[in-house]
Amino acid sequence: MFPELTREELAAGMDAVVEEILRRAAVAGPPVDAFTVARALGMTVVWDDRQAGRARYVRLKGHRDPKPRGTILLKSDPRRERRQWAVAHEIGEHLAPRVFAVWGVDPRETASSAREIAANHLAGRLLLPTGWFAADARSCRWDLLALKAKYSTASHELIARRMLECAVPVIVSIFDQRRISFRRSNLPGRTPPPLQIEARCWQQAHTQNRHVVKTLGPYRTQVWPVHEEDWKREIIRTEVQECWDVMEDDMGAGTACGFAKDQ
Repeated sequence: MFPELTREELAAGMDAVVEEILRRAAVAGPPVDAFTVARALGMTVVWDDRQAGRARYVRLKGHRDPKPRGTILLKSDPRRERRQWAVAHEIGEHLAPRVFAVWGVDPRETASSAREIAANHLAGRLLLPTGWFAADARSCRWDLLALKAKYSTASHELIARRMLECAVPVIVSIFDQRRISFRRSNLPGRTPPPLQIEARCWQQAHTQNRHVVKTLGPYRTQVWPVHEEDWKREIIRTEVQECWDVMEDDMGAGTACGFAKDQ
């Protein structure tokens, strides 16, 4: 985000701000309710189904209090996790100036997208605080369903994406209706195409609708089906024990095993 700061410095600054806010909100453990945090910050959440987006952060003056007050205008949504994320994101917008100050960065000298990026990262850390999440993930061996049960206000996808921000080297993929909608790694360099072990595990989880775990050489692959009546999603986490060069023999298996990369 800012070339003068390392990734570790950026993360530490955001984690420090989130930890302070959770203490202020008296949130001692998961799950984190973004609505509770908003109230602790003196913010008001108002339902507004007329707006196009899920939520937006504004400052409104009250009839009795002429001082502008932070307000989140929230569009109704049947999914709890989407409501929680929308509020958490707007809290991130509210906290962005504070984290810029911690970084020692003048927001007026940053790219126009910097505040939005910071708000997204703050929202993820608010619902999945780094210290708690990393410890819980290690203790359950990164079981997505166990983590979802504990961090119920976060979506399966957000939990999977947050795994990329931990120290363990992994590849995280999301398949929607048999197509890759997301694939990232936290290791440097190019993320490889689906590996043979991933393809085999994915196919088994997709067809049998059950959690699959396999270890092959330096890879430990876990696949969780998140299936609904009219939509099939699978989330894959592959932990890598060695460097990228050991992957070369395992690349290119995706198409043969039924993967179709989303263009």
